[in-house]
Amino acid sequence: MDIQQEIKKMETTLVTMKQAFDSSPMPSLDARIEMLKKLKTALVAYTGDISTAMSDDYGKRSELDTLIADITPCIGNINHTIAHLSEWMEPSRRDPGPLLTTSSVEVIYQPLGVVGIVVPWNFPVMLSIGPLISAIAAGNRAMLKMSEFTPHTNKVLGEMLRSVFDDSYVSVFEGEAEVSAAFTELPFDHILFTGSTTVGRHVMRAAASNLTPVTLELGGKSPVIVGEDVSMEMAVERIIYGKSLNNGQVCVAPDYVFLPEGRLESFIAEYKKQYAGLFPQGVDSENLTSMANTRQFKRIEGLLNDEQEKQTRIEACHGNSMDSAKNRLVTHMVVDPATDAKVMTEEIFGPLLPLITYGDVQEAIAHIQSNPRPLALYLMTHDEALQHRVKTTVHSGGMCINDSVFHLAVDDAPFGGIGASGMGNYHGFEGFLTMSHSKTVMTSGTEHNIKHLFAREDNEFKKAVLEALLR
Repeated sequence: MDIQQEIKKMETTLVTMKQAFDSSPMPSLDARIEMLKKLKTALVAYTGDISTAMSDDYGKRSELDTLIADITPCIGNINHTIAHLSEWMEPSRRDPGPLLTTSSVEVIYQPLGVVGIVVPWNFPVMLSIGPLISAIAAGNRAMLKMSEFTPHTNKVLGEMLRSVFDDSYVSVFEGEAEVSAAFTELPFDHILFTGSTTVGRHVMRAAASNLTPVTLELGGKSPVIVGEDVSMEMAVERIIYGKSLNNGQVCVAPDYVFLPEGRLESFIAEYKKQYAGLFPQGVDSENLTSMANTRQFKRIEGLLNDEQEKQTRIEACHGNSMDSAKNRLVTHMVVDPATDAKVMTEEIFGPLLPLITYGDVQEAIAHIQSNPRPLALYLMTHDEALQHRVKTTVHSGGMCINDSVFHLAVDDAPFGGIGASGMGNYHGFEGFLTMSHSKTVMTSGTEHNIKHLFAREDNEFKKAVLEALLR
């Protein structure tokens, strides 16, 4: 790929898209729904090709992971959007207040223009099509920058999108770091970036030069607190699916677990038992996804080696635990690592699961509150007082009680981070709002209160009226 040629193509495409948007700045409800229906039909038709391509990119990616975490959420998102789009597009009536009773006020939702979407390698379909659904619903056009680590998926996805959209409506680009940097420096009307916190900072700096608003979907270390009252069987059941999905390569995967003292061994035993049921052949199991590439495998292996050198207790969830030639490994539990260890300070994004014991649950809460705010927080307990305490006093992008990860699949609720884990929301109505400009429109008729108030020369009267309004 000629890098400069690709950058020039992106610049030219953005100009073309902006001109096309200006010629049709408010697509009708019917036009938006028609595009979403065509996108849904194409997703269904290309499901097999997408699954094959993603497995080719990873070396081995579970077809179930692709269906559960990429295809199905997009279909559900489209269905929900189509069902509610007419009400989302309706202008919102507002109260003009006592001083402007002769005027009416409404908020209308205008498309922003052209949206730039930066897509990561871990869920290249859900994290490209998901934001695209919000962009189309709000009446925008979009340019997608795909990850260089998913070339097979990019090819299929590009082909699929070209079968639905004209290039002046949706365009797909590839390229490594230099192309990505140039993409985020373009004068988009909005940028939605999904990726690491480190790169997110660069994206925000690049967007600032154009005053381009950004939605940053980042990551961080999403903790789990297991309460005293919950059974280990249920706690493990709700954690293990979230940790095993895409083999931990999920931005909201459980990153580390707080356990009550005295319950560590029962948790480890139960986790191994349930893991053996899910992946009976260990790294040779059909439904176990590989690390996305050698670089990611080596990174996880390095974290594991660091702990082994420190003689930290490591519990592999299966005897057939690693195949470095195929970038495959099972979940490894890391028992009571040091709080300043890399495995406790860096986002894991893979199949390592640190376990930390606590004497009082406040120890767990204090640890979470003393660190950057996570993208997700998981609490396993039936204690309603503890549920209320954690959900109202501990900050996180989102939260599950007695579950993990699957809040990401709720179509009718916002998804987004806070602080180091991101800013802004999308999905559902919040996605529509993120991709729209909420414009206040005040309409005044032939009569006008302000005119009658200030046309009089009697200042005492004016003061009396204003004082009455203030009261």
